[in-house]
Amino acid sequence: MEFVFVVPRRELFPDHYPHGFVPFGEGASAERLREVVERHGFFVERARAEVTPEWKQIIPYNVVVCGEDVLLLRRTKQGGEARLHHKLTIGVGGHLNPEDLEGECGRNPIPRGTARELAEELVIEGRFELQPLGLINDDANPVGAVHVGLAQLVRVDGQVSIRETDVLEGRLAAPAELAALLRDGANFETWSAQLVAALPNLLVPPALRAVPAVAKA
Repeated sequence: MEFVFVVPRRELFPDHYPHGFVPFGEGASAERLREVVERHGFFVERARAEVTPEWKQIIPYNVVVCGEDVLLLRRTKQGGEARLHHKLTIGVGGHLNPEDLEGECGRNPIPRGTARELAEELVIEGRFELQPLGLINDDANPVGAVHVGLAQLVRVDGQVSIRETDVLEGRLAAPAELAALLRDGANFETWSAQLVAALPNLLVPPALRAVPAVAKA
């Protein structure tokens, strides 16, 4: 029996339920997410979590970047989740499990779960940095109603290849190509489609992003 990590919806979204990708700093906070995870998160049987919209399953959803290109993946029919077969994705990740709290992780399974998912699906040769981007929420369908994505950027200084070649196919693609694929109706996962649309801003290092002008009195 698989157990997955969830947080109560009312703790994650106390005021309103956002729709789509919400960058941190625009109605969402990485620090507040950490607090909610540590104070209110718990593990429950996955079968029960899948039919309980009062809980949100936290899914680290990692966009891998090498240089200026993004890792584009296609999930084959050999993958375990039939709902994702043949879909294109730029997100590497999955559910958080009890093993992700082993060691000195405290009450937050996200860091270890992120590292585990990356190691399971990819071979990363070199160093990489992790940058939290924001939350992805979509209550428009039964699957989205019980999940929330934690979008993270993984900047790799080195090379990346696919480890799980039986369930994944992939290559590096320029952001402009991804935008063209999305515009032409390519079969992207819903979360990936939302992130592809936001890539031009997300790929700019935080230190180089424009600071909004302050009106003078």
